[in-house]
Amino acid sequence: MSEPADDAARHAAGMEVRREVLGDAHVDRAEDRKDAFTEEFQHMITRYAWGEIWTRPGLDRKTRSCITLTALVAHGHLDELAMHVRAALRNGLTPDEIKEVLLQTAIYCGVPAANSAFAVAQRVLAEQR
Repeated sequence: MSEPADDAARHAAGMEVRREVLGDAHVDRAEDRKDAFTEEFQHMITRYAWGEIWTRPGLDRKTRSCITLTALVAHGHLDELAMHVRAALRNGLTPDEIKEVLLQTAIYCGVPAANSAFAVAQRVLAEQR
């Protein structure tokens, strides 16, 4: 996939990838909650995170999911972690691969952070069964 050329193209490409990775239901909820206060933020993350970064050809989506899970654990963003565990499954990671990512985070992000992440992932994986 080549990088989109302008803001409108980046937003369109970003929305496509965002829906593929997070699912229509999640994106629709985010879009429905958007108002005058949050609209520019939603547009920015769709255009930039999803339309410029997730569309780049240098890494596949499984690898991007592994990196994202690690970053979320490192910063303690557990609500976002739950969303991205679901996304990782959509991107083709298996529960065992997610477990391996979280084991790796225990070494580089700390055991307490990984412990919290395992609890989140365990809950999400149980919901998915």
